[in-house]
This record gives sequence, C-alpha cells and structure tokens, in this order.
Amino acid sequence: MVLLACLAFFGCGHSPEKSVTPPSADAHVRALADTYLAAWFDRFPESITAYGIPGHRQDKLTDNSLAAWKAWQDREDAWLAEAKQIDPATINAPPLRATYAIVREALEGPIALRACRNELWTVSQFVNAWQVQDGYLVTIQPVGSNQARQDALARWSFLPKFVDTEIANLREGIKLGYTAPKGNVRITIEQMNALLAGPVSASPFDSPSVRDKTPEFQKSFGALVSDQINPAFKRYRDFLRDEYLPAAREAIAVSAIPNGTACYEASVRFHSSLSIPAKEVHETGLRMVDQIAAEMKDIAEQSLHASDVQALLQRLRTDPKYTFKNRTELIAYSQAALDRAKAGARGDFNLWPIADVVIQPYPAFREKNAPNEYNSPAEDGSRPGVFLINAYQPEKHSRVEDESTAFHETIPGHHLQGAIALERKEIHPVGRYFGNSGYAEGWALYSERLADELKLFSSDIERLGMLSDQQLRAVRLVVDSGIHTMGWTRQQAIDYMLAHTAEGERDAASEIDRYIIYPGQAASYMLGAIEIRKARDAAEKTMGANFDIKAFHDRVLEDGAVPLTFLKDKIERWSTGK
Repeated sequence: MVLLACLAFFGCGHSPEKSVTPPSADAHVRALADTYLAAWFDRFPESITAYGIPGHRQDKLTDNSLAAWKAWQDREDAWLAEAKQIDPATINAPPLRATYAIVREALEGPIALRACRNELWTVSQFVNAWQVQDGYLVTIQPVGSNQARQDALARWSFLPKFVDTEIANLREGIKLGYTAPKGNVRITIEQMNALLAGPVSASPFDSPSVRDKTPEFQKSFGALVSDQINPAFKRYRDFLRDEYLPAAREAIAVSAIPNGTACYEASVRFHSSLSIPAKEVHETGLRMVDQIAAEMKDIAEQSLHASDVQALLQRLRTDPKYTFKNRTELIAYSQAALDRAKAGARGDFNLWPIADVVIQPYPAFREKNAPNEYNSPAEDGSRPGVFLINAYQPEKHSRVEDESTAFHETIPGHHLQGAIALERKEIHPVGRYFGNSGYAEGWALYSERLADELKLFSSDIERLGMLSDQQLRAVRLVVDSGIHTMGWTRQQAIDYMLAHTAEGERDAASEIDRYIIYPGQAASYMLGAIEIRKARDAAEKTMGANFDIKAFHDRVLEDGAVPLTFLKDKIERWSTGK
C-alpha cells in the first residue's frame, strides 16, 4: 500500500502548478503505520481472530503460496525504504517515537530473516507450525450468529488448499536443498496421527460445530472436517512419511541449509531485536550459567542444607514427594500461584490489565511435546487470556518450576504485559498487536525475578525452581548457539540441560527438539531479560531515592513490545529527565 501512503503524504497526481507541503514526521509515522497495519491484517487475517479485533470479517487464511510471499516481501522493501526517509529525531510525540521503532523493527526483522527461507522447510511440532497455530485458532473462531457461522465455514474451507500448498512449498525446498531435520519430521507425523485418530468431534478442528449447536451448521462444518480437512491432513501426513522424511536432513544444525550461518544470526536478530553474533550469544550463556549456578548453590546451602546442587536437582526431578498425583493437582498448583500473583503484584504497577487470564490444559494432540504457552485475550472482551499448561504424565512432572512458569506466563509476565498493551487505546494499534520475543519473553523472564522480590513463591524449593527456570534460559543461549553453529549433538544439548537445571529428561528432550526447529527464538528470553534488568539498574543508579518501581514498570509497558534498543534509550531519557 505504498501507493496509498504516497497519496496521503504527497498528493500523487497533483497539478504541477500547486506546491505540496510535506507532512510532518508525526503525520508521516501515523500514516505509514496505518498503511502497514491494514496491509498486515489483509495478508495475515488470522491475527484479527487471535487478538479479537472488532469490525472485521474472520473468513480467510493466509495465502501461503511462494508467489504471495514474494509479493509481500516486495511491499516490505518499499515500506522500509519509506520509513528510512523519516528522521526519528524529528518525531515530536513520544508515543509516535515508539510507533516508528515498532514499525521499523516489524520490517527489518523479517527482511533479515529471509536468509533462512523458512517457508521452504518448516516442518515443526512447535508454535511455528501451521497445524499448531491453526489448531488453536479454530478453537477461538467466533460462532453463534449467522455471519460468524458463514465466516467459519468460509475460512476453514481454505484449509485443504493451504495444506496442499504447504506440501508444494516443501517439495520446492527439497529441490533447493532446504529441509527440516528428520527428528522434527517424525514428531510432526506423530502429531498428525493424533489429529486423525478418534471421532471428528474429538478434533480441535471441529471446535466450531461443537461450540455452535445450530443443527445445519453442525452438519455442514462436521462434513467439512470429515470430507475435506481430515483428508488434507492425511495427505500431509502421508507426504511427510513417504516422501519428505527420506529426503529430510540428518543434521540438526540450521547451518546445514544453504546460507545457514547467516540464517542463525538473522534468527537471533529477528526474535530478540538485537544484533548479536552467535559467539557472543554462546559466551553470554556460559557467563550467565555460572552466575546463576552460584545463586542456586547459595539457596541450596542456606535454605535446603544441600551442598551438591546437581544431586538436589536430580532428587527434585524424580522424588515422588515433588511430583503430582494427577492432572487436576498439577493445574490447581499453578492456579494457586496465579491467584497469589493477582493480589501480590498489584502494588508494583499503576498500569493493570482489565482482561482476566485462565489456565487450560493442552489438547491431546499437542501435549506430549508442547511447552507451556500463553495466548492473548480478545480486544473486544469476548474471551480472556489463556495459559495453556502441559499436564501430560503429571506423575513424572516435578512441581518445582511450576510456580515460576505460572508467573512467567500470566502475572506479572505475559498476560500483564500483553493485555496492558492490547488495552492501551492511547497508543497506535501497532503497539497493541506487534512485538518481538526479546521484549515479550525478556519481560516475562524479568517477571520471574520480580515475583521473587514480591515474595510470591510458596517456599524456598519453588524459589530454587525459579533459579532453575532462569538457568534454563541461560542454558538456552549455550545449547541453541551450540547446536546451530558449533556442532553440538542433540544428546549433548540434552545432557547439558540436565546437568544445570531441574528439567526432567522428557522435558529436556522436548526443549531441545524445539530449539532445533526454531533457531534463535529460545535465545531471546535471556537476552531480553538482561537488557530490561540493565535498564532498571541504570535507572536506579541515576535516580537514587527518586527511583519509583511503579513508574519504571509503566515506562517499560506503556508503548507495547518495543525493540530493546529503543527501550534502553527511552529508560535512559526518562531516568535523566531528558
């Protein structure tokens, strides 16, 4: 929509006799952000449903053809060229400075990520997989009215074509030397088998007809799933098993694909909003592992009277005293932590979300390999935020990290940050809908430490679990960069994680399989938390007794998920009064 931007800014097609006043930087930023956001919703219509944005039809899926991707990339290039014409120093309104930074990041990150050609080889069991994203989207597809039912049937009628196009893209990837690792392909085949097992009504893709009891709609949507969607899933499963798996790569490192070394660093850049070489990612991880290990040793000795931290972690992983009896107990444990956070964190914030957050177990087809996950509430208030918790094999699941995870995913972590952004009508909508993992995951990881400051943990065992969770994110820096740039094996990465955290062997393996298929993303957590903590420490040092934790949190949260470099500069200006 560069043409529309041209019309708005410069009066394209104007008479040559008339002079045209260039727009102010503020107006230019607003118009560019408006244009980009409208195009984004048109290109990725699923986001309208994910955020519950009122006033839009919800009847389409993304066109995943390679031609559509190329057309979108051409538009990204043009928008970035236009954005570079704006001097950020001339933007007057502070919220629009954040808007500009978010739009620049929304363009620059994906443009860098093109080095990976992800559209040609992503066969994944994680959130970057179509069956995972759509498997959640379909469960929040609006129903209950004639228009909503029409939209649901229209949107999900596109899914078989989407799946067939995905197969075509993967075939092209094979030709060009881009394939996924065999292990992740096997896990994805297992997911597809689980989706195809059992009656249609048990599939998450039949959710609209389960939730809407209109007989005619139930019949039509059920037939869509049984006659079109499930056969498409079977085609995808059979393609993966019979054609793709034999061609998939043995190597787990992304460096094995064409331009793979550049892909890894572009992935770190895309997810974290920071340009950090792989070597520095690895070294930062090693340093943080040592630092957190010392903290774990202190709490183990002082509170738990244990000098061997590794032996203590092994006991916490396996002793039935620290595991759950059943799924109900597992979910209730995190619910109790959330309830404490709702009451105990309120005093450190002026900004506070209106939307609630609930805890739900994963659907069966995902829970074996799924980490914990947060999904946004609807902007229109029609549904709360959702913390999807993995309740698989609760008797083998140690409780010691669960409180920390609950605080990370809900309050004061993802839900507090994301819902505040979504409810901030004072900012441009790009601040409500766009972001980066470095900021969002960095905030959630910072929030685990904040929960400790607020004394939200129920015991020192759970505080040690918080440090184990922090250590997990430090370990991610080591193993993610190790796998993708230093020749680490899958087992080497698992063993390193087991040696430094309270993760169980199944969870550790699931974590490593995630990093293998989603390079760079796992590194964004600790990289982001380090930046947020550094910004707070610097502000506290500068402001001394005038530092106000509520005001600091407001400054961090008020603009939405800004790039970390922008956040650093903003907090510095705030703390120095500039």
